[in-house]
Amino acid sequence: MAEHGIPESTKVAAAATGLLGRAPAPGLVLGGVVGLQCGAALSVGLFTRVGPAGVVLLRLALAALLLGALWRPRLRLDRRTLGTVLAAGTLLAVHHLSYYEAVGRIPLGAATTVEFLGPFAIALAGSRRAVDLVWSLLAAAGVVLLGAGGTALDPVGLGFAALAGACWGGYILVSARLARSVPGGGGLALAVAWGALLSLPYGLVRAGRELLDPRVLLPALAVAVLSSVLPYSFNLEALRRIPPRVFGVLTSLEPAVGAVVGLLLLGQRLGPWQCAGVTAVALASIGATRRSARDDRQG
Repeated sequence: MAEHGIPESTKVAAAATGLLGRAPAPGLVLGGVVGLQCGAALSVGLFTRVGPAGVVLLRLALAALLLGALWRPRLRLDRRTLGTVLAAGTLLAVHHLSYYEAVGRIPLGAATTVEFLGPFAIALAGSRRAVDLVWSLLAAAGVVLLGAGGTALDPVGLGFAALAGACWGGYILVSARLARSVPGGGGLALAVAWGALLSLPYGLVRAGRELLDPRVLLPALAVAVLSSVLPYSFNLEALRRIPPRVFGVLTSLEPAVGAVVGLLLLGQRLGPWQCAGVTAVALASIGATRRSARDDRQG
């Protein structure tokens, strides 16, 4: 019920904005990383019912409903802001489908490690320091190690993970503009809704009536909250306070988190070479993070 003429949705949105605003930006980014990986692990159980396309449709559609109810976005946008919203939603839809196709073929930790190269590239973009070349080579060596050893990884899965990484890197740049252009989470809600609309035809063809099964809808709702509503809200607020380059390197724990979540929730064990690859990418990320943090303090 409204109090003093203020709608309940407005008060909830204001309270959410206040909570996010008081949280430290690094904590928001890391919380988003954990939510994304837990949601990805839960989504694996839905692949046999609705496939990756069905999971993407449900995740984005349910997240759009929740975010829309929370933020009540304005539909009147100038042309530039509308273009940013459409670009963000398109990148989300392609990223989700590519990432889930990868997770359906290779272990979660490996898929996340390759996907992470997108944010890592953003972190190093424009750098001319020799030490950053070292971090880049170390990250590249980590990816090579993922495909080495006795446990071969599906090359198609690796390709989908690489495409997901490219989309995620692009989304970091676009969502930073979105965070500056639209107050609150209204822009995010519209972007997710557009991504859901793009996913609709493919998801319906793949899953059909299975999408309405309560045994599918309930876990899909958990996936939407863990993988979209919470992390994207966290990330949007963090991007208001830190540069995209710093945001990219703050996700340096993502490969390790993906490997741990894959082991604990899915029983996926990486071989010694794959573990070495994850470690190499994580070490490269830590090195780049320390360099970026030092540069930002001096800048």
